[in-house]
Amino acid sequence: MAEVFKNMFGGAGPSGAAHGDDDFADFAGAPDPSPVPLTASGSAPEASITGGTAVPFTKWYRVWERTSPSDFWQEAFVVPFLIFILAFHFWGTRKNRRKAKSWAIAHSPVLQSEFAVVGFSGIAHGTSTEGVESELVDPEKLLKEKTAQEFQSYATGRQNVAFLDVSIKLIKRYNPIVFIMDTVLGLFFESFPPPVERVESTLYTFDGKEKDLVPAPAGDVSSIKAPNSTYDGFIWAVVHKNCMRRLRVDRYDASITFTKENAKLPSWATVMTESAEITDLLLTPALIQAIEQAGDALEYLIISDQPVDRPVKLEETTPKKRVQLSLRLPSGSHEDTLPLYRYFLRLPDTLVSSAHFRPEVARKLRNTREEEIRRLRKLDEEEKAEERKLAAEKIKKDERERVLRGMSAEDQRKYLEREKEKEQRKLLKKSSRRG
Repeated sequence: MAEVFKNMFGGAGPSGAAHGDDDFADFAGAPDPSPVPLTASGSAPEASITGGTAVPFTKWYRVWERTSPSDFWQEAFVVPFLIFILAFHFWGTRKNRRKAKSWAIAHSPVLQSEFAVVGFSGIAHGTSTEGVESELVDPEKLLKEKTAQEFQSYATGRQNVAFLDVSIKLIKRYNPIVFIMDTVLGLFFESFPPPVERVESTLYTFDGKEKDLVPAPAGDVSSIKAPNSTYDGFIWAVVHKNCMRRLRVDRYDASITFTKENAKLPSWATVMTESAEITDLLLTPALIQAIEQAGDALEYLIISDQPVDRPVKLEETTPKKRVQLSLRLPSGSHEDTLPLYRYFLRLPDTLVSSAHFRPEVARKLRNTREEEIRRLRKLDEEEKAEERKLAAEKIKKDERERVLRGMSAEDQRKYLEREKEKEQRKLLKKSSRRG
């Protein structure tokens, strides 16, 4: 025991040499890891060999001494590609903003002459309450950038019109891969239509609901009579023939109409209507002239009271009267489409004053809508009947399980046998009736 304590506190003499089967090596004599200086020839004896070339030891921050241009071949291919994508993105977004701004500048005078509030600021322009002419809205403030390819505008404050929604949809110039794929696929495959830049404008009419949509001014307004802005609901459109098929497929309201050629229109345009009397009323010389001037920029001008998507519930059949104009965005001036756009903004006045049809025409329009309502009501009743049937079956099943739980094993067996016999008698009766 004394020998053990002596060894623990250093009292023992130095141990002998390590045996050959020891688990640990003696590192007491490890060499100093300090770098070997360069020789006069510029190389070190202990320099690591990389690719057959001696690489001298250098400080970690001396990158230029430890690397060569051949180490960056991969980056030489990746970095230019990234620069191209970023440059294309900035070019595309700026290009789209310029095109949207060009539309706003061209249509700003027309919008501000027809509406009291233009843009999203909510500030009215024109003559103030003191009779002083206020400053017009900056055209750049008419638009709001929703995405890099879609811009929106808004206007309100006009008789017979609740508000105007404008959506400018441009090409995805900000993404070079998508831009190139859309362009190439559109050239070689019919199933991939080429991208189109368009402006979709939608006028939502009051249709006699001014009191519900416009807050009443302060004071006694009981003596003020609201203007009659109602008109008969119908669907009528002037469509470019290249867009006619897409319009019928994409829009439920357009599918209700029938196509009718009209000699007054250019050869590339046609009418989609529910009645010839509606066409005689709306296809005025001023509209025909504006359509001819717009040319291929016109996609469609549609007046509708039915939803775009096929209704699946009775609530969706409530008429929502609106006027919609879709125009291709020209690459240059907007002078050719301005007359049509001005006519479009004033079209609700024509509807309120003239769109009141004979009882025969009104009955035909009403029958089409009532037929759709009857179809939806029938589907709704069938759905409710199915729900009632499932609920009754669930109650019956729960009652059966409750009865079985209260029986003994022998009673359960007899009960199940009687059910099986009853089911077999039902099947036998059905087979005998068929025979």
